[in-house]
Amino acid sequence: MKRPARFRALFALAVMAVSLYITVTVPVRLGLDLRGGTQIVLETRSTDTAKADGEATDRTLEVLRGRVDALGVAEPTIVRSGENRIIVELPGVQDPRKAADVLGRTAQLSVHPVLGAATESTKPEGKGERILADEAGERLRLSPASLTGKDVKGADAQFDQQNGAGWHVTVDFKNDKGWAKLTGEAACNPAGDPKRRVAIVLDNKIISSPQVDPSVSCGVGIAGGSTQITGSFTSDEARELALLVEGGALPVPVETVEQRTVGPTLGAEAIKSSAYAAALGTALTALFIIVVYRLMGFLATVALACYGVISYAALAGLGATLTLPGLAGFVLAIGMAVDANVLVFERAREEYGKRNRPSSRSALTAGFKGAFSAIADSNITTLIAAGLLFLLASGPVKGFGVTLAIGVIASMISALVITRVLAEFAVERRWVHRRPQITGLASIGRVREYLTRRNPQLMRRPRRWLLVSLVVLLVTGAGIAVRGLNFGVEFTGGRLIEYTTTKTVDPDRAREALADAGFPQAVVQSSGDNGLTVRTEELSNAEAVKVAEAIDQVGGGAEKVRDELIGPSLGDELRRNALIALGLALGAQLLYLAFRFRWMFGTSAVATLAHDVVILTGIFAWLGKPIDGVFLAALLTVIGYSVNDSVVVFDRVRELWTKDRKAPLAQSTNLAILQTVPRTVNTGIGVIFILAALALLGGDSLTDFALALLIGMLVGTYSSVLTASPLAIVLDAYSRGDKGGRGRGRGRERAGSGRGKSGAGERSSRAEAAGKGV
Repeated sequence: MKRPARFRALFALAVMAVSLYITVTVPVRLGLDLRGGTQIVLETRSTDTAKADGEATDRTLEVLRGRVDALGVAEPTIVRSGENRIIVELPGVQDPRKAADVLGRTAQLSVHPVLGAATESTKPEGKGERILADEAGERLRLSPASLTGKDVKGADAQFDQQNGAGWHVTVDFKNDKGWAKLTGEAACNPAGDPKRRVAIVLDNKIISSPQVDPSVSCGVGIAGGSTQITGSFTSDEARELALLVEGGALPVPVETVEQRTVGPTLGAEAIKSSAYAAALGTALTALFIIVVYRLMGFLATVALACYGVISYAALAGLGATLTLPGLAGFVLAIGMAVDANVLVFERAREEYGKRNRPSSRSALTAGFKGAFSAIADSNITTLIAAGLLFLLASGPVKGFGVTLAIGVIASMISALVITRVLAEFAVERRWVHRRPQITGLASIGRVREYLTRRNPQLMRRPRRWLLVSLVVLLVTGAGIAVRGLNFGVEFTGGRLIEYTTTKTVDPDRAREALADAGFPQAVVQSSGDNGLTVRTEELSNAEAVKVAEAIDQVGGGAEKVRDELIGPSLGDELRRNALIALGLALGAQLLYLAFRFRWMFGTSAVATLAHDVVILTGIFAWLGKPIDGVFLAALLTVIGYSVNDSVVVFDRVRELWTKDRKAPLAQSTNLAILQTVPRTVNTGIGVIFILAALALLGGDSLTDFALALLIGMLVGTYSSVLTASPLAIVLDAYSRGDKGGRGRGRGRERAGSGRGKSGAGERSSRAEAAGKGV
């Protein structure tokens, strides 16, 4: 075994050993929809200076959302209920009481000049003065605040390893001039004088009152706007303090009025049926890959199992929370991870057919080498999007960014390392070398054989395909204008009704009863011993009566405990942040693709992505399907799939264009499409198995999710071939002044070749392509 192969094998063993250890020892956290969790009801309180009205409650909700994100809770639900209540659902939280304490603290931070020491009898003199005890119990007289929590730019808990001073919190102020003025005035007092100190107050308590260092000059102060809060902090205390300081002060105080454990929003039957669907879809995908690629397909299936272990271990190790849409996306990612293996195997088949004395080993090596750029480019574009979604978005969109990044990294390790180690070991066996047909690489496949025989010229008239895409876009997009979007409860808010039933009711039975009554989208949770909460869209009084009758029938009698209007869990700020993150992700992908390929390829890929989003949204509008958090997760998955598909085609165009610079772009693009269609077909079939199983067997909770992904995958496959490619040809033609859109070759334009030579070159290129078994 050569040194690189040995290194890959050791790396694969190390990754699998760590993943298996984490999988066995660290349980993954499940979300409220799978396991249930903690529900905290907070109520805002008015003060002398602020009224707890709806506007103040909305501002408080957004501050709480930032604190929940900082707590590391994935996909929380935070909604406003009524005028001054906020409902927080936290999946996977180990200590609900501590979470409630962190969420409910007002965290009013202020920084004060110290006027001097004080005694028990000392009373504040001027307006805004305070007398508080410092960390050691010494009373200090404080001037009105010079800086407040609004001036804080960031806070971070750090451990001082160099000096062994323990944990401290570093605070950076936006108002660096204010901080310099405050410390400069304090530095004018002699060392040891209480007036040389600066008091940092949190919730009317001095948490730190450091003395300005003797090196600081009077009137100059500390530049940069940064300070350290020191004390006998534990790691948890330092992190909690940093969270509160950076999270900002609540506009009004809040009080925890209710805290309870709630049951899962999806019952055991829904989870069980989803698991069956996942297992069946994965098994069918594996069987299909084995039938098509034989031994290599079997090894790829083993690698995909390793991919599942690595992804699960990463979720558990990072403390991410797994929800049902996340589970479905995780299963779908297993099907889509086949793509990298298919790319390698199809390239290996091409290389096998080109060689005079072919061998499975040399073809496999060439396959990995040839497919690497396409795999790398498609995954890097997806990682860019995942990183920006994680950094800039919040709530479920942020959680999707984490899951997406984990899936991409795990799939690259699976395909480029584990599959390669297993495949190279297999083709080195003598019995495999004597029977090349068993590898699955010695035949070109039925799809490639058909294309070789027919050799269709798909890109002869690129504008026709663009016209078809435009018609489809207008027809589906008209659904948005004509029927409008049916936004779910997450976007619009709705109604929350709580009942106490005479007998214990299985939430699954309640869901079925509500679906029969005409409320299939209602979210039902168990609450306490005989309690049920029903969350629906806005209801008329007649509809509310139907809901009550359905619950009364299954519960043997029911009493309404609470009936409130609730706000959207996907609030304005969350939606705005998601759109900003998505826009920046698309822009970053455009720049990367323009850098790696050419500007028209990047523009075509991003324009095609927008085309796919409009079509999928329009179809859901025509069908009257809800646009909710599950649809949002499906839409983000479709975006990643669409970009990946386009990158694979463009990568092959770049390769062909590099080999023959005189060939027109339309000719190179047509050849690239024909060469990548087998990969597209095989990958698509594998994904369809997963999606069909989820749609048919996954239950009502996953039907719309699987439908959105299925539509998105079909549209994305079509558009990457017959929208992105023709658009790139047309853009290239316009950039060269060829209004006819034939896409002249670069070399021919520079050399000024004649038509006859061009035609001969085209026939020669086609003949060569046919000889290679395209």
